[in-house]
Amino acid sequence: MDTKNRAIGAEQGSRCNCTALRKASRRISVLYDTAIAPSGLKITQSAILAQIDRSEPTTVSALAEALVMDRGALAHTLKPLEREGLVAVGTDPEDRRNRLITLTERGRAKLAEAGVFLARAQRGFEVAFGRAESEGLREALRFLVSEGFVAAFQDGLASAEPRPSGPEA
Repeated sequence: MDTKNRAIGAEQGSRCNCTALRKASRRISVLYDTAIAPSGLKITQSAILAQIDRSEPTTVSALAEALVMDRGALAHTLKPLEREGLVAVGTDPEDRRNRLITLTERGRAKLAEAGVFLARAQRGFEVAFGRAESEGLREALRFLVSEGFVAAFQDGLASAEPRPSGPEA
């Protein structure tokens, strides 16, 4: 396949929804990371700080669930935030097995600083994608992370007949 045909194939993309969402997510993450870079945070770190701010004190499990993240990945991402003094991780006095996470004053200041850049990134996204389209996208994405979608997806798996794929199909 020559270069021109490969480029055309790349533009058409995969029919896999997961692949399309991951590609879009990586692209948008890079754009947002660049936009908020002056704050010293990555977009994932900013999202974690914002979620802690909305729900503190919180446990690692509750935070992972709210962010739809694996606990191990979240713990890995929390370490630099704790090292930088943006979050405090302590033991839950009611259940010593749980760790409680809170924002420090420094974390609140960093979140506010990142918020200025994040608002600018949001405006850039809406200019590029459209305000109504952006709201529609956020609505669709809220559904995709909901338990209702998970249940419907599982129902779809149960009712879908497997189809052969690959070169022999």
